[in-house]
Amino acid sequence: MTTTEESPARPALTPLRQARERFLTGRPLPDGVPDEIVAAWRRARFFGVRHDLTEPSEPLPPARSALLTAARPVLERLAPALASGQSSLVLTDERLRVLWSAGSGPGDEKCHDLSEQEVGHNSAALALRTRRRAEVHGPEHFLDLWQDVSAVSVPVLAPENGQVLGTVTVACGLCTGCTPHPGAALAEATATAVEAELLARSRTTERVLLDAFQRAAARPGAAVVALDGKNRLLSDAAAGMLSPGAVAVLERTAAANGSGRDDTDPSEAYDPCEPTGTSEATCTSGATSPSESYDPSQPARPSEPCDSARSRNGSAAYDLELPDGTGTAHVTPVRHGGTVIGVVAVVEPPADEAVRPHAQQPRVALAGRSVPWRHATAKAAELARSREPLLLTGERGTGKTALARELLRARGDLDPVVVDAAEGPVDEPGVWATALASGHALLLRHAERLAQADVAALNSLLDERPDAPLLLTFTPGTPPGPCLQRLLDTLAARSVTLPALRERPDDIRELLPELAPKPVPGRPPLTWTLDALRALERHPWPGNITELAHLVRALAEHRQVAGPVRRTELPDLVREGPATRQLSPMELAERTAILESLRSHGGNKARAAAALGIARATLYRKLRGYSL
Repeated sequence: MTTTEESPARPALTPLRQARERFLTGRPLPDGVPDEIVAAWRRARFFGVRHDLTEPSEPLPPARSALLTAARPVLERLAPALASGQSSLVLTDERLRVLWSAGSGPGDEKCHDLSEQEVGHNSAALALRTRRRAEVHGPEHFLDLWQDVSAVSVPVLAPENGQVLGTVTVACGLCTGCTPHPGAALAEATATAVEAELLARSRTTERVLLDAFQRAAARPGAAVVALDGKNRLLSDAAAGMLSPGAVAVLERTAAANGSGRDDTDPSEAYDPCEPTGTSEATCTSGATSPSESYDPSQPARPSEPCDSARSRNGSAAYDLELPDGTGTAHVTPVRHGGTVIGVVAVVEPPADEAVRPHAQQPRVALAGRSVPWRHATAKAAELARSREPLLLTGERGTGKTALARELLRARGDLDPVVVDAAEGPVDEPGVWATALASGHALLLRHAERLAQADVAALNSLLDERPDAPLLLTFTPGTPPGPCLQRLLDTLAARSVTLPALRERPDDIRELLPELAPKPVPGRPPLTWTLDALRALERHPWPGNITELAHLVRALAEHRQVAGPVRRTELPDLVREGPATRQLSPMELAERTAILESLRSHGGNKARAAAALGIARATLYRKLRGYSL
């Protein structure tokens, strides 16, 4: 939930009202109008919003909302108290569609969509964009009907990942000089109560999904996947059988059908009170999927033909053919409280084939089972089989060299020539051609550090031998020169980008034992408390695998206490979590635009602000907000 902050001093409303009238009639604005308000008015005009709007549009009602389901008990307790006052309480989703409203107040025309594209500047849109409490008063609004309205909005955040799920807004008559808004405490308390309800429900549904997964995976060797939109559970058999393409199909199918479906037949609902089995599982991030309710009394069964119409609307299970010859997935939903909260998919191999793992992936010290990592390594392994040039790119420390060496070993290149451009100027590039001519593969590390003459020699070599067994690692950074850009363009069709560690946090638990040094005789291996693991998974790891490896080795060598590593033993930055908040898509786009403008103007903030069309003070404020 957002933290309560003191509201900044607001501009006087009478001059602001006059400035708005001048804006609407196309006349120059006076000095002193805040840049943020002028920008908001301009966005409304760009979106084509009518300032004299009297009949707000009524879009189709949003689909059943998990946020509304969790928030309804809280909101309904507050509704009677609003009936006698002159204020209103509104809940929106992440697209600012109104899910629930109660009470009455000036300008209460029951808008069904509070997005800026529909109604212009308002507190809900501002809170969604800034991820904190926001107030909008009188003439700061774009619409005429809200000129005598003051509103305060608070974002509602998902308890598991901090994602903005919607907003809570309290609106009342115009509050002149009120700081903070008199409804701020109510909005904050409502959002806090809704987030607490969401947390309680998420823990319950996760337990129900895990219970369903364990029952389906109780059969020895069963290939089972469970998805709920936030988590994905795979049995060991499924992890070995499913290709990245098959997992992607399951995720797309799940996303197309979605969770949160309201199916109220209690005879089909999964009963979490039944005893459960046990099975090892790999947890990663994932998506959801539909179909008939999961029956815990029945064992996992082979897929059977089913009516496609029933499978489409979620009233029956259905079979899904998976790519890459993986087999067929029989998909069944898991319900809790009359709502589909996720699905369990039992994967059966083709009838004429024995169960066999998918194409063998290279075994590297930086192993992982997350979809981004498996997809990247599978693509690299496929490209490396031909012994033609291959380019591995990614941030520093993502494991490019380790993967390159493993790919060379996997195809039998046991004695490659290794050149590291980061160690200094390359001596006698002609040695490359000699090594390649003798059948040796060439591993060239840090191609971004090559001198221009060496890049030119490499381009000439590839012109003569486009099929040379060459592996290059490249870390993006400063814009490449023309010679290096030509090299990158030549290898673009045979390049693989390795994901950053922050993009695959679910792999951290598997990486830790791989990165830890062998324990000293008489000392147990390094283990971790759950709290420490969660801190590691939340850290952004700017140094990626290399940074994680240094931390693990330092703890293994220097810690003086026994037992699992506790959160308090981790470095401050890791223990305390990311210092910066998660940015919304609009904020990410704005941050990118600011960085690009600063780069194009050599870091000159005044010129960058002028190019962006904002005041220099506004640029400084945004730089502080984005920690730039």
